[in-house]
Amino acid sequence: MRPAEELRYLILAAQREGNRLLAQALRPLGVTPSQAEVVRVLQQHGPLTLNGLGDLLVCESGNSPSRLVDRMVTAGLVSRDVAAHDRRHVELTLTEEGDRLGRRIVEIEEELYATIDGASAGRDVGEVLGFLRTFVAGLPAGQAVARRAESFTRDPA
Repeated sequence: MRPAEELRYLILAAQREGNRLLAQALRPLGVTPSQAEVVRVLQQHGPLTLNGLGDLLVCESGNSPSRLVDRMVTAGLVSRDVAAHDRRHVELTLTEEGDRLGRRIVEIEEELYATIDGASAGRDVGEVLGFLRTFVAGLPAGQAVARRAESFTRDPA
C-alpha cells in the first residue's frame, strides 16, 4: 500500500471510530453526533440564521441543515425566532432544554478529547494539524472548521 493510500484510509478509520465513540456516548442523551454539533455551534456562536449555521457545520458542509434543524425544533432543542426588523430573517437559538443538553455534550466531548490527548501524547500533533489544514483548505468542510477556529481566535470566550 502506498503511503498516500494508507493515509487516506487511516484518516477515514480515525473519523469513523471517533464518530462511533461519540455516537455511543451521546446515545443516552438521545442525540446524534450531527445534532450535538448543531447544539454546540449554536451554544458557541448563536443566534444564527440557517445559512450562518450551515457555514459553521462540518457534519452538513455544503448542504443546508434545514432537515436536521427541523428535527431539533420538533424535539424542543432549537427555537426559530423571526426578527422584528425583517420577517424573512429567522434566527436559530437553543431552547433552555437545548442549552442544558449542550452542557452535557461538552462533558462528553471533553472525555473524547482526553482520549485523543492520551493517544497523541509525545507526538507532534502540530505537524498533523498543519497537514490536515492544508489538505482540506478551500473545501467546504475545511472552510467550516477554519471559520469556527477563526471565531475562537477573535473571541476566546
